[in-house]
Amino acid sequence: MQLLLKAFAAAAALAAATPALSQEIVVTGSRVRGGGYFDNSAPAPVLALRRTADFAVQQVTVTGDTRDPDKRRDEIYAMVKGAIALADKYGVQLATGETIVEPLTLANYRNLPLAKDDDREDTEATHFLVKAPLSQGADARAALDRIAKFVKEVPAVGRAEMEADGDLTLSVVNPEQYRPQILALIATEAEANATRFGADYGVEVQGLQNRVQWGRASLSEVFLYLPVSYSVRPKQ
Repeated sequence: MQLLLKAFAAAAALAAATPALSQEIVVTGSRVRGGGYFDNSAPAPVLALRRTADFAVQQVTVTGDTRDPDKRRDEIYAMVKGAIALADKYGVQLATGETIVEPLTLANYRNLPLAKDDDREDTEATHFLVKAPLSQGADARAALDRIAKFVKEVPAVGRAEMEADGDLTLSVVNPEQYRPQILALIATEAEANATRFGADYGVEVQGLQNRVQWGRASLSEVFLYLPVSYSVRPKQ
């Protein structure tokens, strides 16, 4: 397995030289972020680590239609502030971002952009994310129910209203932390295939320098994988 060992040694050296990424990444149900490796109509990667996501994520929209623009914006932001104050009580967290997620706090909530309704000049809205943590094997429906209850209980301010927007998504914190487990899956399969050809054969792996990729596997699970390929070759 000399070729295989050399390839994995190179990958380990690369990982050691690369700063760890601690971002939280949103995983949608449409395509794998970062590479488009598969979509909902295509098969999942063969060598993928399947695990429960860290969070169930629901986008919410706060809309206001008070005629006075300053008052309208104050009402929208006041409702967002009320949501931040209520989050801990319902065991949820608030965040912003489309792919990389950042916490929504009292220090930054007024940085949320407001968008005008194309059909109504006196209507504006803003969006943010509500997250519920998922434990291993957890049912995402229970997390969704918790989020829905939270959204319902956030008090309205003036004419501002908040509602869920779109489907439930998932998020994973620091996908790169799962690289060793994914490499172990690759090594196990590659070694088994090389062994079938006899002791004079080894494996050459390509693509180990790639970042960990991700995609949605189920309502509460994600696939984490490396887009690699390998070939069985005679040892040199």
